[in-house]
Amino acid sequence: MELIVTIIIGAVAGWLGSTIYKGTSLGILGNIIVGIIGSFVGSWSLGKLGVSLGAGWVGAILTGAIGAVIILFLLNLIFKKK
Repeated sequence: MELIVTIIIGAVAGWLGSTIYKGTSLGILGNIIVGIIGSFVGSWSLGKLGVSLGAGWVGAILTGAIGAVIILFLLNLIFKKK
């Protein structure tokens, strides 16, 4: 059950991050991957700043979305379209 919740939170966080960043669309699988990795990046970066967005689903989605925006920004820097 936890795996399904992780996938759902990752998908929503990735979609929200890609909506905020306005980059190229990665599709549903890309959003899930970016959202799950973004959760780790968001938790780490917000932890370094001493910020907590809550402990529930909403906090996890917002943290993942912030991390997803960071990842999408870095991906667009590395793989910039010409």
